[in-house]
Amino acid sequence: MAGASLAAEIGASASVLMLEAEDMPGYHSTGRSAAFWEECYGGPEIVPLTIASGEYLDRHGFLSNRGALYLAREADDAKIDDFFARFASTGAQFERIGQSELNRLVPGLRPQWDRAIWQKRCADIDVAGLHAHYLKQAKASAAVLQCRARVTSLSFADNSWRIALEDGRQFSAGTLVNAAGAWADQIAGLAGVQPLGITPYRRTVVQLRVDPPLRDDTPLCLDISGGFYFKPESGRVWLSPHDETPSPAIDAAPEEIDVATAIDRLEQATEWRVLGLERKWAGLRSFAPDRRPVYGRDPANPAFFWFSGQGGYGIQTAPAAARLGAQLLLERPPDDITARLDPSAYAPARFA
Repeated sequence: MAGASLAAEIGASASVLMLEAEDMPGYHSTGRSAAFWEECYGGPEIVPLTIASGEYLDRHGFLSNRGALYLAREADDAKIDDFFARFASTGAQFERIGQSELNRLVPGLRPQWDRAIWQKRCADIDVAGLHAHYLKQAKASAAVLQCRARVTSLSFADNSWRIALEDGRQFSAGTLVNAAGAWADQIAGLAGVQPLGITPYRRTVVQLRVDPPLRDDTPLCLDISGGFYFKPESGRVWLSPHDETPSPAIDAAPEEIDVATAIDRLEQATEWRVLGLERKWAGLRSFAPDRRPVYGRDPANPAFFWFSGQGGYGIQTAPAAARLGAQLLLERPPDDITARLDPSAYAPARFA
């Protein structure tokens, strides 16, 4: 999503080549997203990117209303207060609700889960549609996509990058954009640029059949303590134990312990009976040390542009991030989306 969205935004003004190591774009984290837009997900530093992106996503028909609940128990009151304090000035919209309203929205919660924070504006994202939208837009602007194009060597001389691929092909470019997700620091290393400590973490999701079946209008539910989240999907439950396990940059696969943990946490939070595990998968979420994305030219080599470290929020923030990336790459003035963003908050120079 990162590479496709940025290519779409700059393609009309630059000669763009997208190099994808896999057989098709979107194979890794983009194709494994839990597919929701939630204003507070990721913390206050991510909210401006999320809200700015929401307007674009809604205008182009990629959102469908869902609503979200941060579920809590009596012992979590301090966490609710902290949530309100952290997000009060961000522009996100939310309110407290009690047990009766909570039980109406999510029948079958265990009695101890008797309070929540309600976010009416949370929505599902059509991730495949959004990705296809950006790929189509990039292609229409003459950007070129090369799949099975694994980079093995990068060198910079005379203001030009020499890019060598595993199959022997070579390309040159004036600017190298690092939108490599979990492989971002590896690409930096190949380019002779100081890695930033962008670390991949494994996140597990399972699809379950439960009794009673989950209503299609059930909100996204997140444990305010970070123990799980779940949402309905075609009468099934998509469930994650909210795991973050450091991982090498690989084709991630779920571990059985994480699958078991997810199911156990669901059974502790609800009275639903788990009838079967239908699917399980994992993806990698890549974070910089301060957990903010990194957008901008490297301070030591401005011909190297970071577009990495999106964490688990790269889909819901893609429109604003791509527009900001284009603004920085092409030295454009701020527009209706980027005017509310502070580029310095995401600049790689903060690690210099």
